[in-house]
Amino acid sequence: MSIPETGKDGAGVIEFEEIYQRSTARKLTVIAILLILLIVILLVSTATGVAGITVSDVARVIVSKIIPGLQLATISELAEVIVVELRLPRIFLAILAGFSLAGAGAVKQSVLRNPLVSPFTLGISAGASLGAAIAIVMGKSVLGSSFVVAGKYLIVCNAFLFGMITMLLIYGIAKIKGAIPETLILAGVALGYLFQAGVSSLKYFSDHEALKDLVVWLMGGLWGATWETVLILLPIVLICLLLLERHTWDLNALSAGEEVAKSLGVNVDRLRLTTLILATLMASSTIAFTGIIGFIGLVSPHLCRFLVGSDNRFLLPAAALMGAVLLLLADTLARIVLAPVELPVGILTSLIGAPFFLYLLLRKKQLHW
Repeated sequence: MSIPETGKDGAGVIEFEEIYQRSTARKLTVIAILLILLIVILLVSTATGVAGITVSDVARVIVSKIIPGLQLATISELAEVIVVELRLPRIFLAILAGFSLAGAGAVKQSVLRNPLVSPFTLGISAGASLGAAIAIVMGKSVLGSSFVVAGKYLIVCNAFLFGMITMLLIYGIAKIKGAIPETLILAGVALGYLFQAGVSSLKYFSDHEALKDLVVWLMGGLWGATWETVLILLPIVLICLLLLERHTWDLNALSAGEEVAKSLGVNVDRLRLTTLILATLMASSTIAFTGIIGFIGLVSPHLCRFLVGSDNRFLLPAAALMGAVLLLLADTLARIVLAPVELPVGILTSLIGAPFFLYLLLRKKQLHW
């Protein structure tokens, strides 16, 4: 049987534990609310579109697929096809993209201790763009008519490969000069400009058809969503998030400074390399399928720092859920704002994200960190 704490020190410890438990409960409540909100938006988004389908129809279709033997009210074949084959793959791709971009942004901001870092600040998007541009422009000239069949996979593989190469180049440069956050960020910015120049050159020399495909890809969108795409991304995103969550204690130590982290037994160089590679793998995999979707990886972590603080144990899952919520909302708006014409979701996230981020900057004298 434990002996109750007595005296001033004992009372202070008990009070501190109560404050910590209340704070933890509040953060978990925020995460639970974000999860519930995501589920609600998923149902509403699936029911939203040119074809009139109710939320109850969507729920019945989903439940009937999860529990095949369950007897439910009659569901029309058209509604089932629209929900299962057209809308749900796109919605799940938006959720996975939001998870990966926002999660990668939160991790990179923490490991580099810079609130302005995102998957795009470090040149990852520029590298992926160059890979996609090479695949589109060169692929059309080399493969000809067969590009229609093999082109999608060529673009995806090339975008992913160049995104990963970019991260390895950045880390290699930083390793030569000393792996400090400033070097990593500046190397990413420099390589980003270099790759953007490569993309612009390919735009200039490409024919009209290749230029159109390249511009559409660079705008960012979820048009190509299929269950195959979802099944490819799902294990990559979830495994990377789980592995990154295992490093959140070390990231918390790093947030107090490198010397503090080293004194606590954290291998700072290995932590940076591991977390940056995992975040880049997650972001590059997504960008390869969706094109360039901006501001999700920058805004979501900031919003969640206001809600749950800077403890990475809670910040990472909260930011991932917030990214999914924001991207799913943006994609739903992109589908309906000029219906039946669809806007590229990358345009909408930039139009909404840029003013909102400026609002966050002006609202606070300094960013939460």
